[in-house]
Amino acid sequence: MRALFSKAKITYRQTRSLPALRFLTSDHVQRGNFSKKINPILGPDFPDIWNLQSNTASVLPHPTPSYYNQEEATVASVIDGKSIAEKIRSEIAKEVHILKTEHGKIPGLAVVLVGQRRDSKTYVRFKIKACHEVGISSFLTELPEDCSEGEVLNAVAGFNSNPAVHSILVQLPLPQRMNEERILNEISLEKDVDGFHPLNMGNLAINGRRPLFIPCASKACIELLLRSGVELKGKNVTVIGRSNVVGLPTSLLLQRHHATVTIVHALTKNPQNITREADIVVSAAGVPNLVRGDWLKPGAVVIDVGTNPVEVQNEEHDYRLTGDVCYEEALKVASKITPVPGGVGPVTIAMLLSSTVESAKMIYGLE
Repeated sequence: MRALFSKAKITYRQTRSLPALRFLTSDHVQRGNFSKKINPILGPDFPDIWNLQSNTASVLPHPTPSYYNQEEATVASVIDGKSIAEKIRSEIAKEVHILKTEHGKIPGLAVVLVGQRRDSKTYVRFKIKACHEVGISSFLTELPEDCSEGEVLNAVAGFNSNPAVHSILVQLPLPQRMNEERILNEISLEKDVDGFHPLNMGNLAINGRRPLFIPCASKACIELLLRSGVELKGKNVTVIGRSNVVGLPTSLLLQRHHATVTIVHALTKNPQNITREADIVVSAAGVPNLVRGDWLKPGAVVIDVGTNPVEVQNEEHDYRLTGDVCYEEALKVASKITPVPGGVGPVTIAMLLSSTVESAKMIYGLE
């Protein structure tokens, strides 16, 4: 593929504008006030809107599953993401030190933040702080909520051409009025550490291909499982959620580890019955307390990717982060579980740092 583009003198970024590569037909599907061309073979593009009847603001305990032996009950061991992330950051700091002292190179991460979402600002602050702790340079462009899409594209273009920047991250979500796909595709392929470029995702989906980068949250899920001694080969894994950011790439990555993967989404019938068959559950639906204790098979391993801000009162902060999994219930059924916060989040940031170092090495030819 690279050779084909090279002979035709077409850049990777230009491929998205080629009509032959869009796989579009003259068919139209009406959605509100606009229409999109789609290939009917690809199916309609429905958004995942979860039925929240099972989700309650104040979590009421479900009955103990009838198949669960209370006498043999043991509390699940907690997978400490903070501790694992600390070890990874220590390894990264050593690599950064070698790049500085032996090659005179400093990896650089650039972040584009649009708007004032409190959770997004918190995540960006954590990322910038983590960069400083391991010696990676950080660059931040903050744009107002009402900025134009062109301003965001210009910010990305500036970082694309900046030789001190080796990785670029656009903090999601963006305002709904913006074309997220267009903005993410504008990131240079070699600096796309989030792995969202179509060519990165495509290579992840094809056996034998090696994507330049893998989405950091998906890498974090696998890293947590492997470092916790969880066998993946041949295991039944249910991934809840199918977003391009977490669910889809995680399911692809799990298949590369020879797991048998089932995807549950908002239109899945009887999701609790499907999930209950899984040896490993990875939840990335973005719905607080969606997965209850009676969704889980005794002894299942639970990776909770959800970081849902839930408003609270009479606390130091006006919100707290809650996972997709009802933690107190899952503790009584699972064998291992990640907490929220302190589970997937810290390791995701560590994976971002790792990918930034990998990008710098690749750009400088030091792989």
